[in-house]
Amino acid sequence: MPSETVILTALGFVVVAMPAILVVYLGVPSLLGIRISEASANAMAYATVVLGLAASVAVLVLMLVLGRRHVPVDFGAWVAIPRYHFNIKLVFDRLSVPFAILTFLLCGTISAFASRYMHRETGFNRFFVLYSLFVLGMILTTLAGTVELLFAGWELVGLSSALLVAFFQERAAPVRNGLWVWIIYRLSDAALLVAAVVLHHLTGEGDFDQLCGRGYWPDEHPPLTAQQAFIVGGLLVVAAAGKSALVPFSGWLPRAMEGPTPSSAIFYGALSVHLGAFLLLRIGPVLEVSPALSVIVVGIGLLTAAFAALTGRVQTDIKSALSFASLTQVGLIVAEIGLGLRYLALIHLLGHACLRTLQFLRAPTLLQEQRSLENALGERLPQRRSPWGDWLPGPVRRWTYRFALERGYLDAILHDWIALPFQQLFRWCDRLERAWTGLLSRPVRWRKEATPTKQELVEELIS
Repeated sequence: MPSETVILTALGFVVVAMPAILVVYLGVPSLLGIRISEASANAMAYATVVLGLAASVAVLVLMLVLGRRHVPVDFGAWVAIPRYHFNIKLVFDRLSVPFAILTFLLCGTISAFASRYMHRETGFNRFFVLYSLFVLGMILTTLAGTVELLFAGWELVGLSSALLVAFFQERAAPVRNGLWVWIIYRLSDAALLVAAVVLHHLTGEGDFDQLCGRGYWPDEHPPLTAQQAFIVGGLLVVAAAGKSALVPFSGWLPRAMEGPTPSSAIFYGALSVHLGAFLLLRIGPVLEVSPALSVIVVGIGLLTAAFAALTGRVQTDIKSALSFASLTQVGLIVAEIGLGLRYLALIHLLGHACLRTLQFLRAPTLLQEQRSLENALGERLPQRRSPWGDWLPGPVRRWTYRFALERGYLDAILHDWIALPFQQLFRWCDRLERAWTGLLSRPVRWRKEATPTKQELVEELIS
């Protein structure tokens, strides 16, 4: 009979292999120009998600039965050079297993909904290819035991998110908004990559067990000083802020609603928008080492929650309103993480993701039912007024409304103070490079050439 370690390793392999098989099954025929039927794509998505969910639940059951809180599954070093090695390592613990189960559960729900919502859509196959990349990226990020593996999953999630925002590529607005989302993700990815380099410099490897230290989540003790924790943790907080649309990166979230409703539900209502909070939960012990960083995280969370609650009140479409409602709760989850309430934050995250998925999927039929009711009544349904507005003076109320309507001017601030200086710097570098290239490629004249005579010109023309 195989040992418990062998069984857990096999189940861990199945958890990751199922979304990878779905990517290959849907992606390779698309690259070869082979069309897969909708029924075949739906059946494969259903089978892989169910098998991955069953394997994740089996891992959870075995961990509870065996009394194990931390199960590393190491597939060995793929790169090993002096002062650097890259391991493929999965970690099953009290944080990763619930999030993996949530990922498979909600992705399966979205798959069943999208099979009907996207029926006979021109980009049906493209949607499911990007959907499969997202599932694989979420599982890799959730179970990653090293920062390199987390970065790989992080990139897959970002790539699939940006491409699905620009899904309706025949229109200019989705493409433009998808590019904006991709730019913000690039800043987030750059911060995560720099954090990985700093982590290797400090510990010699990118293993989260080395970063978080002895013990099991959430009772770990990092072997870092307060200054080291502030540097590494600060970079990871920037990465989490970009991915979860925390202030000052909140402006991209309503832009992401240009994508299809199923992708909006799974990305910006349930999973992707919580990925930054998940990263902060993973490095929660590092935050405790640096009280200053914990205060910053709490401040960012509360500021994001207040900003989203204010901005969400003036949105004119239901998807944007739901996205800001989701961001309000994400801000509160981040504040809970900064306060050290990690189990509360995890429960809050799991429940909120399920609620928002249901609300996003219910939104189209809810609007239809509301219009039918208004047509039957012959008038608009009554709207509740907030009592807070009556207490504010008129000028303050108007300024607040404009501030919320412009979404805090965050897009303009990012463009003027971050994007534009980088753009000007790169243009200056381009001009400098062109000047040096022109100078170095200019032909060298070793001697002064004599002016040809009239007779030589005539002979050259005759020849």
